[in-house]
Amino acid sequence: MRVEGHIETDNHNKMDIHKIDARDLPDLWFQAVHDILDYGKRFVIDRGSYAGQTRLEYDYFMGYIKYPGTQPLIPDIPPSCGIPNPVEYNYIYGGPGYDRAYIEYLMSPRKEPGESYTYGERLTKVPLSGDKLAWWKQNIGEIIDKREVDGKVIFEEDGQIYLNQIEWVIDTYKRFGQRNNQMVLQVAHPSDLTLLDPPCLRSIDTRIQNDTLHFFVYFRSWDLWNGFPANLAAIQNLKEYMASEIKVKDGKMVVESKGLHLYGYAEDLAKLRCLKT
Repeated sequence: MRVEGHIETDNHNKMDIHKIDARDLPDLWFQAVHDILDYGKRFVIDRGSYAGQTRLEYDYFMGYIKYPGTQPLIPDIPPSCGIPNPVEYNYIYGGPGYDRAYIEYLMSPRKEPGESYTYGERLTKVPLSGDKLAWWKQNIGEIIDKREVDGKVIFEEDGQIYLNQIEWVIDTYKRFGQRNNQMVLQVAHPSDLTLLDPPCLRSIDTRIQNDTLHFFVYFRSWDLWNGFPANLAAIQNLKEYMASEIKVKDGKMVVESKGLHLYGYAEDLAKLRCLKT
């Protein structure tokens, strides 16, 4: 079911909020691709990837996925369309032709030369520094939640203390229970403004309700054709891992972006998939 809405900022201008309720991840991808051909606005890219080219973009996008764990997680492309799947199975899970699975990019600290960041590094290897490190060392309990260096949640390398956000959130839910609105997996840093290509994924918020783990995901900018399905397949795997560790059920997903877009090169492919001329 699709629902369109808008916020009117004045009598002559409005922001369209495009909302999609989807059964699973392939359904969300198909509906978003189908609808952007009708509701997306065309922009010229001023900076960043594909500068100078055009793209279709939603003003603001919201997607609600009821059963994000339904397999397969990647798009469904009927053979009659005559186009390749935008995401290969081996790209997500690893296999011939790929030296790193996308799940590893999201869930491990591995970073190759030339990479200014990876999502996995941001999520699993966060250095404690500045005031937080000072408060940690001083064990100021009214400010800092100090935990033992266990090699998993908190670990030390070459004298530097690091935090694994994924394991910290798991540990916190197991220690203190389910009703906690503080457990956000943060990818963005304020200093990312200095990067020419800052992370698109900014945060993954979490909530446990009725013994079920739900994710709330925000991307500042999002490539609909390739990035969207690959990102969500990997994020769903992360959610399943965390739910299993916390010993709760795997739940729903809400995703948002103020920059979900379809690049010009993918428009013809999108029309073929959606049987649009």
